[in-house]
Amino acid sequence: MTAPWRVAHFNRDVPTAFVTSLFTARRDRANFTDVANYAMFVGYPRSGHSLVGSLLDAHPEAVIAHELGALRLFRVGFRRDQIYSLILRRDRSFTAAGRQTRYDYAVPDQWQGRFRRLRVIGDKKGAQSTRILTAHANVLDKVRATVKVPLRVVHVVRNPFDNISTMAERGHTDLEGAARAYFSLADGVEGLRTRLEPSELLDLRHEDLIADPAATLATLAGFMQIEADEAWATACAGILFAAPRRTRERAPWTHDLVESTSAEMADRPLLRDYSFTD
Repeated sequence: MTAPWRVAHFNRDVPTAFVTSLFTARRDRANFTDVANYAMFVGYPRSGHSLVGSLLDAHPEAVIAHELGALRLFRVGFRRDQIYSLILRRDRSFTAAGRQTRYDYAVPDQWQGRFRRLRVIGDKKGAQSTRILTAHANVLDKVRATVKVPLRVVHVVRNPFDNISTMAERGHTDLEGAARAYFSLADGVEGLRTRLEPSELLDLRHEDLIADPAATLATLAGFMQIEADEAWATACAGILFAAPRRTRERAPWTHDLVESTSAEMADRPLLRDYSFTD
């Protein structure tokens, strides 16, 4: 049975979603008065975007939908309030369903599925967003023209050997194919970097979040231009693992593949500090 938060018709039945959201947008419009930034995620599957999106969603001034696929809606001409209303609906559905996929993303006693004052709104869909923005250059302009507020784009990075290992494991593919997909997305992010202002893109290392949640969450909040609420940061830190998961250790990496992957990483400043043994 499809989990209710997936709301499959958002992607499969766009005309129905368009008509439905015309009505819900009218109902929700008053909530959008104070929105100051629109948030997006770019990068790779299995990198930690879902965690970061859920932590941000727990803030009293932010709503981040879990994988609505909002860029598809921007592409086909949905209006701002329609998209924002669908974001609210997806967030409430995902929260009501327990905020669980393979992991539990619920932050106890915080603001997931609701808000005190809505300052930041957006959607967590990293890999798909990267592919869409790479393949369709005009979509970024459509987003800007539709939301008419500054963009805040989050790029979560974890050790590529772990990221690629998890992509291969969950995607039921080999490491070579997962590595090709990973570096294709990395190239897409670098291309997007040239089209964004420095103030619009935050590179966030998953390992930094685990090692120093308070500082990393403060950086994230500052980037979004919202207060690093102490209760929020403490509650978010409480759901984090004690250490990053080293999925590379159970994957069949060969010496040659480690070497070729390391060479690809060396060409990319954000990745070159990682290694197979760190």
